[in-house]
Amino acid sequence: MNKTIIIILTICLSVSCKDNNSAARRIPVAEINKKVLYYDEIPPLIQRDLNAADSVAIIQNYINKWAKRELLLQKAEENLSQAVKSDITSQLEETRTNLLIFQYQRQMMLEKMDTVISEVELENYYKKNEKSFLLTSNIVKALFIKLPAESPGMDNVRKLARSDNQGDLQQLESYCYQFAEKFDDFNEEWIPMSRLSVELQNDIANEENFLKRNTFFETGDSASVYLIAIRDYRLRGTTAPYEYMKEDIRRLIWNSRRFEFIQSLENGIYNDALKKNSFKIY
Repeated sequence: MNKTIIIILTICLSVSCKDNNSAARRIPVAEINKKVLYYDEIPPLIQRDLNAADSVAIIQNYINKWAKRELLLQKAEENLSQAVKSDITSQLEETRTNLLIFQYQRQMMLEKMDTVISEVELENYYKKNEKSFLLTSNIVKALFIKLPAESPGMDNVRKLARSDNQGDLQQLESYCYQFAEKFDDFNEEWIPMSRLSVELQNDIANEENFLKRNTFFETGDSASVYLIAIRDYRLRGTTAPYEYMKEDIRRLIWNSRRFEFIQSLENGIYNDALKKNSFKIY
């Protein structure tokens, strides 16, 4: 075990215990070609429940990693051409510039951009662009139930699943909480037909024909019975329902506002600089 590290650890823990709020004198723990690693630069890896030997091992491991990285960096500095290093410096400056601009734009957006998108605005956008919202997949509103094969009262379950009566559906839900392996109405929202295929663990060969011919479907195996009640459907290539597109429309409106806001911000700063003669074109 490295005695120097043990001594440093003991001193540092002692200083920390005496005064956690004061800045202790910096203690060097390693040096490579005049580049010094100080104890306070080591992340707080030492946990209170670790013994001294484990703490020393953690610190030693950190020092070894620091040394390898520093040696590699110094070797790179010595051997890379000035052109390569200049290119890296330019890339770093470009990254810094982009990050600063991004953070400023974000701050201005949080402070000044209108982020409230009303239901009326969403609906108007949908109506105006309805023909462009074409489905690329079949979608459904459906109810899915998976029951053990020997579940009681299956005839009544089939009847309740086909019903649109709220009382029947509540009765079905109560039954499924007791017996079903899975019961899902998908929050009564539109979902891709492929979601049902996943639940069935089997692809539906022709979704269009399936949807046109079935409002209720049952299949099963030796262990389980699968029931699907189709409440509504839309086929690929037809206009997507407003409810299905609502969140996409919200993102489209928000992105449009964001673009316009940033454009306005940039133009405002540019024009202000021209007025103040802080920017000149020669």
